[in-house]
Amino acid sequence: MTTALLCPGQGSQTPGMLSAWLELDGAEERIRHWSARCGLDLLRLGTEADADEIQDTAVTQPLIVATSLLAFEYLPPAVRSDGPVAGHSIGELAAAAIAGVLSAEDAVALAAVRGAEMAKACAAEPTSMAAVMLGDPEKVVAWLHEQGLEAANRNGAGQIVASGSAEAVERIVAEPLDGTKVRPLKVAGAFHTPYMAPAEQALRAHAAELTTADPVRGLLSNADGAVVTDGAEYLDRLVRQVTRPVRWDLTMEGLRSLGVERTVELPPAGTLTGLVRRELKDVVTGPVAVKTPDTLGDLA
Repeated sequence: MTTALLCPGQGSQTPGMLSAWLELDGAEERIRHWSARCGLDLLRLGTEADADEIQDTAVTQPLIVATSLLAFEYLPPAVRSDGPVAGHSIGELAAAAIAGVLSAEDAVALAAVRGAEMAKACAAEPTSMAAVMLGDPEKVVAWLHEQGLEAANRNGAGQIVASGSAEAVERIVAEPLDGTKVRPLKVAGAFHTPYMAPAEQALRAHAAELTTADPVRGLLSNADGAVVTDGAEYLDRLVRQVTRPVRWDLTMEGLRSLGVERTVELPPAGTLTGLVRRELKDVVTGPVAVKTPDTLGDLA
C-alpha cells in the first residue's frame, strides 16, 4: 500500500497541540533546540498559549512546522520511509524537511522568517480572506477576479479561498455568487497574493543562505501538483508560493497519479484529511489524521 504523508497549513493550529507529544522521550529537548534556532519559545507556545496568541502569523507558521516535524520522528519506521510527501502552504516547509531538501532546524527557522515577514506585509494595508464553498470552480475563480480578488487557495472538494482587499472580501461575504456560500476567515491578511511581495523578497534573501539537497522521496509542489526532484528548485518554489495560489486541488490529483492508497496527516491534523476523504474517496481508504501519540497505533 502506497502511503503519502501530508503536512497541514495555517489555520490547523489548536492551543496545547504540542503537550501530548512532549511526553515522548527526547521531544522536549528537540523543541528547545528548534526554539533556539527560530527565536521563539515554541515549548510555551505549543502548551500554554491561548488561541489568540497562536493565531499570530509570526507564531503560527513555525509552531505548525515544528509540531509536524516532531511527530514525524515518532512515526513507525515503515510509514516514515514509505511514499511521497506533500504540504499545504506553510506545510510545504515541513514536507521539504521530511523529504531531505532542508534540515529540520532550517525548516523551522525559515518558517519563522516567513511568518514574521508575512505578518509585516499584512500590516501594510487592510486585506483579508474568505472561504467560498460550492459552485463551479472555474466560475468561482472568474467571479473572484471580477471582484478584484485572487483565488489564493484552490483546495478542491468544493472549497476555494478568496484573498485581497478587506473591502472586496466584505463585499463577497455580503453578496455571494449564486449557488455559493462565503465565510470570512480569521487571518492577518491576503496570503498568496501580490500583497505578500515584500515577504517574498525577504524570504528569498534568507533562503539564499541555505543549503539544499535533492529529495529522497516523492515531493509534491503546491504550484502545480508536480513531483519536484531538484532541491534548489523546490526551495525556489517555496519562496515564490508566498505570492502565488496554493493549488491543493492539483496536489491531490498528483497523489492520485502516484497511486497513493493511504494518507497520513501529521499534526495539527484534520483539515487535509477531510479534503482527501471528499476528493480522493475512490482511491484513498482509511486516511489517518495523527493528532496525538495515541493515534500512532492506528498506523500499525
